[in-house]
Amino acid sequence: MISLNPESLNERENYKFLTGSIIPRPIALVLTKSANGTVNIAPFSFFNIVSSNPPMISISVQRKEGASKDTARNAIQTGEFVVHITDEENVAEANRTAKELPPEESELGLTNFTTTESDVVSVPGLLEAKVRFECILEKSIPLAGTPEKPGCDLLIGKIVRYHIKQDIYQNGRIDQNGLKPVARLAGQTYTKLGELFDIVRP
Repeated sequence: MISLNPESLNERENYKFLTGSIIPRPIALVLTKSANGTVNIAPFSFFNIVSSNPPMISISVQRKEGASKDTARNAIQTGEFVVHITDEENVAEANRTAKELPPEESELGLTNFTTTESDVVSVPGLLEAKVRFECILEKSIPLAGTPEKPGCDLLIGKIVRYHIKQDIYQNGRIDQNGLKPVARLAGQTYTKLGELFDIVRP
């Protein structure tokens, strides 16, 4: 085994080690709205479940030179966002939204996504996603970096509404083969669901 001290690696080396080993990672396609009404959309693979009672999810939005990205800034200012599960059918469009644009420009114009009104929050959702979560911001935590220049904003969202395509939801369970989620690996590589197997818990 090779042993490495993270403190001896630079930021990009740590990023490559983490994103190459903690795989696969689900991809949250996040919509937010700025205070002036501009809709922002961006994908994030630093994303997971926090709690089921109440339902909460986490998204870590990396900062750039200590400055918050549009997604984090909008979510913190408005207290709302909508998360969509990225799947085989929408991943190409989701990838388009990774392009960095000025805050006053919406990434939606780069895609063929169709928006729809949400039930609870003011941020719209995307019709093309098979699963989406309307969220209110439970907590935002600046982490890493330095106190003057944090490295990321950890967003904890409380889910206030689920939306799911009817044909993949039966008896309270989601058909994973119907959802066809994709996950992020390292670099520009993604993966689909592969061989599935069950293990009985002790």
